[in-house]
Amino acid sequence: MSVSAIYRWHGGGLEPLEYCDMSDVYVAAADSWLVTDGAVLALDLHRSRFLHAIDTQRFPELAPEAFWDAAITAIPRSGDWFPRVELQLRHGAALLVLRLRSAPERTRSLRLATHRGADPRSSPMVKGPDTEALLRARTDAQELGADEAVILSRDGYVVEGAYSSLLWWRGAILCAPALDLDRVDSVTARSVIALATALGVEVYYESVTPAELNGVELWALSALHGVRIATAWVDGPSTAEEPGRLGTWRARLDRLRRPLT
Repeated sequence: MSVSAIYRWHGGGLEPLEYCDMSDVYVAAADSWLVTDGAVLALDLHRSRFLHAIDTQRFPELAPEAFWDAAITAIPRSGDWFPRVELQLRHGAALLVLRLRSAPERTRSLRLATHRGADPRSSPMVKGPDTEALLRARTDAQELGADEAVILSRDGYVVEGAYSSLLWWRGAILCAPALDLDRVDSVTARSVIALATALGVEVYYESVTPAELNGVELWALSALHGVRIATAWVDGPSTAEEPGRLGTWRARLDRLRRPLT
């Protein structure tokens, strides 16, 4: 059974938010992560990313560190959860919100489609402000028979998915979009790249068009699903898979999960 509850940070504590009209709300920052039986991957990176985004908004009176600690305490230590924290702005006023949600179904694979049109992102380096625009991009991709939209740069280079980061393999070399392509700093991608570096796997950053990914093993990464393999790219390049590699890396990431504290 799906469970969802919303809390706001008020008076130094979390209290239920019974009514949440989002029509006049701007989500200035957001973060979410998967919790399975009280364990999570790289929670410190999620914390740093979220608090940094809030710090750029200059609302010191919010006490975001205390809010974060309270949010972590509120997460159940059993079951599968996908909590989301937000900094909301409404008519100039700031509000910190926790959405405590059951984790939706996860998958190991997906189909991709290139986003048709201009880059929908207005704040490509921050998670949160472009949520609605990226949802529309993903919905458009779903109408083409895909699960995720691939965002391209103005020059036609692969940047990221609407709700995921992208990595690919050229033989034994792990590849990622060039560092000068603006995108959200993905916690899951950072974890995979750090793990690859620790294992002595070569990591290469490159600017590529979709056509230049023809025949490679392509991964989409997110906090919810972890690593998923692209089994098709609608009207795009062909995809490939090295047997066993996806399962090996998913297991490696799982072993990095740590209990909530």
